[in-house]
Amino acid sequence: MGDADLTHRTLAVHRGEHTYSVYLDELSAHLVADWLRECRHRWPQTSNPHLLVTSQTYRHPASPQISYCALRAAFDQIGLLPREVWADRILYEAQHTADPVHLTRPFGISPAIAVKYVHTAHPDKGLPRIR
Repeated sequence: MGDADLTHRTLAVHRGEHTYSVYLDELSAHLVADWLRECRHRWPQTSNPHLLVTSQTYRHPASPQISYCALRAAFDQIGLLPREVWADRILYEAQHTADPVHLTRPFGISPAIAVKYVHTAHPDKGLPRIR
């Protein structure tokens, strides 16, 4: 939760030894701010430092993992698949940059997939295709 900088509308994403800044649109920044207020209100004594709850971040390492079905039920209520949310986030980042490397690092996708996202976001730019 400490990696959210709502003043600059960024999130710090830690991947391995590197930290990347992910820029938030106005709606996402508003939702993060609301969620942080809700977390502080509902769970003021929580030891979970994670902003987003996933099967890896919701728990203490000694407790069992959350089931896929339980995590998926939250997405079913809003009519989205987790993969769709993830793909939309990558596409949003691709709209703000024409650099596929900017997508490969924080999202952990291959250069070929990153180039496809950039081509989709910027059809007017003639980047070479990677096979």
